[in-house]
Amino acid sequence: MELFNAELALPMAAMLTLTLLVWVYMFVRRMGYLTANEVDAEQLKTPAEVAAILPADVAGPGNNFKNLLEVPVLFYVICLYLTVFGLVDALHVNCAWIFVVGRVIHSLIHCTYNKVMHRFLVYLISSIAVWVMIVRGLLAVL
Repeated sequence: MELFNAELALPMAAMLTLTLLVWVYMFVRRMGYLTANEVDAEQLKTPAEVAAILPADVAGPGNNFKNLLEVPVLFYVICLYLTVFGLVDALHVNCAWIFVVGRVIHSLIHCTYNKVMHRFLVYLISSIAVWVMIVRGLLAVL
């Protein structure tokens, strides 16, 4: 394995792009709803107040954005770890792309029709992919 391998840079960039797109979608949906319903910004001081005001279809993109700041953080860390320590191989790259595609599908489900079992199955598959990367990365240095 080479000391520096940038093969995980593209999946990481794809995840960052997905996060940006979900943020923009969340912003547009929320602002559209708040403007159309003349909601005063002072009514949105806490997450509980926001949850009480926004209907589920408007809140979905915000919930998805929060999800993109949970398990994906582990994805970014393991990608950097594998790259810095020269541990990137074909299985890691394939797992990275499985994770990214899974998160894209998860976001599409979450931001649209939001069927929980569909979302959960994609979440599970993508999470297993990142955990494989983590376990293999840790075992490689033992």
